[in-house]
Amino acid sequence: MAKVAFLGLGKMGSGMASSLARAGHDVAVWNRTPQKANGSASRSMKVAATPAEAAIDAAAIFSMVADDEASERVWLATDGALTTAKRGAFAIECSTVSYGHVERLANASVEGGLRYIDCPVNGLPSVAAQGKLTLLVGASREDLTGARPLLDCVGASILHFGAIGTGTAFKLINNLLGAVHIASLAEAMALANRIGLDQKTLIAAVEQGPCSSPHVKRLVAPMVEGRLSDAPGLSIGLREKDARYALNLARQLGVGMAVGSVAQAWYAAAKPARGDEDDSGLIGTVIAQNGQI
Repeated sequence: MAKVAFLGLGKMGSGMASSLARAGHDVAVWNRTPQKANGSASRSMKVAATPAEAAIDAAAIFSMVADDEASERVWLATDGALTTAKRGAFAIECSTVSYGHVERLANASVEGGLRYIDCPVNGLPSVAAQGKLTLLVGASREDLTGARPLLDCVGASILHFGAIGTGTAFKLINNLLGAVHIASLAEAMALANRIGLDQKTLIAAVEQGPCSSPHVKRLVAPMVEGRLSDAPGLSIGLREKDARYALNLARQLGVGMAVGSVAQAWYAAAKPARGDEDDSGLIGTVIAQNGQI
């Protein structure tokens, strides 16, 4: 079994770290809020005071944090993981960060003798707790093969998109697509409620219709009924951030994203008041901006 560092114990990270510990690995964890680390860590995990302390002698360092700023802090700060990481260790960034940040972090990792795995994930927190996430990987085949025994502890499947950065590129595209789908659902359900369609019939028709999807099946009933989802997924604040990162990448490449820009604007409008809410809360902003029903 390997010594592993895990940085970030939010809804996703706590489940992932627990999956590694259940597999028998020696896991050291760090979280920005120490009290949360102490509450989330099992007896088999060591709670470190800094990312640098967690990374000492680790064969692999995982990170699952909110954004570029948080990722830079855990890896590149004066007490960041790269200051103590040993040569040959895997640097596995599972956070959804910008494409440019991946390039900077990967370069810094490689310069320090680490093997970088670009590894954002798909799946709800409940799936993370089961160790059954889908891993979206950008890495060399050699490094992926070496890291696979550890990655298999947190993921049920691995999709290898190519070189470093390609995993993050797909993750940003995928989450922008999710923002478009959910924003359009919120607009449509706001219109349906304004018309006065029977709620039970509306929910059943949408769930069974040609535009249904995992997002729709999770969110249509809460949106129609005016409540938050009982199976919370990505928060409005994080979805807005991901959509913004995706649009920035598209602009850098000269690719137009008119529909994506509208969806991101809905999330940006909702973020100040509803940033911590599940995606299902987006309909509240749509209704408010279009007048109460």
